[in-house]
Amino acid sequence: MLNRIAYRIHQTLERHFPEQRLFLKSDTDTRFIRLRPATQIIAMAGGALALAWTIVATALIMMDSIGAGSAREQSARQQAMYEERLNALSADRDLRAEEAARAQERFNIALEQVSDMQERLLASEDRRRELETGIDAIQETLRRTIKERDEARAEADRVTLALNEQSGGATEMGRARDTLATLEYLTDALGMTADERNAELAQAEAAREEALRIAEEKRALETRNDLIFAKLEEAVTVSMEPLDNMFREVGMSPDVLLSAVRSGYSGQGGPLTPISLSTSGGAPTLEEQRANAILSGLDRMNMYRIAAYNLPFAMPVKDSFRWTSGFGYRRDPKGAGTRMHEGTDMAGAYGTPIYATAEGTVTFAGWHSGYGRHVKIRHANGVVTTYSHLSQIRVDVGQRVSRGDRIGDMGNSGRSTGTHLHYEVHVNGTPVNPMTFIKAAKNVF
Repeated sequence: MLNRIAYRIHQTLERHFPEQRLFLKSDTDTRFIRLRPATQIIAMAGGALALAWTIVATALIMMDSIGAGSAREQSARQQAMYEERLNALSADRDLRAEEAARAQERFNIALEQVSDMQERLLASEDRRRELETGIDAIQETLRRTIKERDEARAEADRVTLALNEQSGGATEMGRARDTLATLEYLTDALGMTADERNAELAQAEAAREEALRIAEEKRALETRNDLIFAKLEEAVTVSMEPLDNMFREVGMSPDVLLSAVRSGYSGQGGPLTPISLSTSGGAPTLEEQRANAILSGLDRMNMYRIAAYNLPFAMPVKDSFRWTSGFGYRRDPKGAGTRMHEGTDMAGAYGTPIYATAEGTVTFAGWHSGYGRHVKIRHANGVVTTYSHLSQIRVDVGQRVSRGDRIGDMGNSGRSTGTHLHYEVHVNGTPVNPMTFIKAAKNVF
């Protein structure tokens, strides 16, 4: 039965794939190779499989090439978008810095105007007091003159009565002459008294008009002072709010920072001695209180400026770069599992300048294990910044650096997969996200 089935299959295959013979002839002999139908089918199936494998492999290679090209284009677009955003942030930062400089200039001009107006106000007050004293003296003199006039009139009446009653050795002619002389004397005295009274009244009237004019000028000056004080108070409030928010966003109390700055700059006569407007030992007026409040605000802004200069509110890389890895847990690029990444990575060209982000002292500059060429800078208020994987170090231990000083070049030293800067910020020994400081300052500087 099986033989019959095999025979029928063989006959069917013979019709479609007849037996072929391949002859091999040499100088002495001729041989042939028999290609049975089954052998031909196996050869054709193998060829078909090889052809199919070739087509599939070619398609996979082409799809991979197309996908790689799309990924490169997408990466290039993202890089261009990041660079455009960084340029916009840089332009916005420059604009904010220019606005802060103009605001500082306006503050200085307004402060000079306040000082000048205060001097004029004090001078007008002294002049008003002098005029009031003069008016009091004139009125006293006028009262005394009227009293003397009344006394002279009474004396004239008494003398006249005495002359009329006088009798004896004096003749009538002598009494007449004496009476006439006395009357002339009294008339002259009364005339002089009247002239003095009129003059004093004129001076008093002129003094009153001058006092009214000075009072009007004082009211106008006070109105102008109110407007200037209101503008200054508004400007101080508007300028202070973003600074307060900046320090609170990084988890630092503004009051604690200002206390630390004052303790570090507390020498008398120094640039940070508390500013106040003198009241000459008397109770301060409302204008003096407002002026002192504005001066206190300017002093606080100056403290903020010093505190911000001592904290890392800046970018360590100013040339073109891209963010490659942020703060937090991540898969280790060298395959060591999931690990904490205590900083932020910025990839750029080899040798890109690296700058200090705040004023401080270099405490380490050299090779540090997996960090490669490594620089550590200690700042105020327990803040430390580190810069790793450098190609070259340009500072020494103990050197004092300022914000924007070049401290090294970007490289690939240490445990690194490519050229980049590993940047860390530590507050009181604890690593924090550097982007907190960078983002907090982007709307202020």
